[in-house]
Amino acid sequence: VDLVESGGGSVQPGGSLRLSCRVSGVTASRFSNHCMAWFRQAPGKNREKVATIGPSANAWWPDSLNGRFSISRDNAEFSSYLEMSHLKPEDTALYICSTVLTPYSDSDCQNKRYNTWGQGTQVTVSS
Repeated sequence: VDLVESGGGSVQPGGSLRLSCRVSGVTASRFSNHCMAWFRQAPGKNREKVATIGPSANAWWPDSLNGRFSISRDNAEFSSYLEMSHLKPEDTALYICSTVLTPYSDSDCQNKRYNTWGQGTQVTVSS
């Protein structure tokens, strides 16, 4: 299974970006039953989970993001997306897409241990 992220780049504070993650090496039925997640890792900091989405498209993200990020999925495209708005310099990080290769219900996706990762796409927020 491969995950490939795209859409990162440099943006000014207050700007927006849409990240994409395309999954290959799975069947459509298998992909549709998987949790998807986005994490980020800034230099010198621990990897942080920023959003998850379940098979029924129920999503979670931490309160600390104040609704600035949202996650979605398109099962027909084997893809997950992270929409980010009102970006801040502290959002600068490598953003990494992930999945867990076992079917779970939406309510479980927030807390499961993710075990399959992309290489990440860099997001830099600066003026």
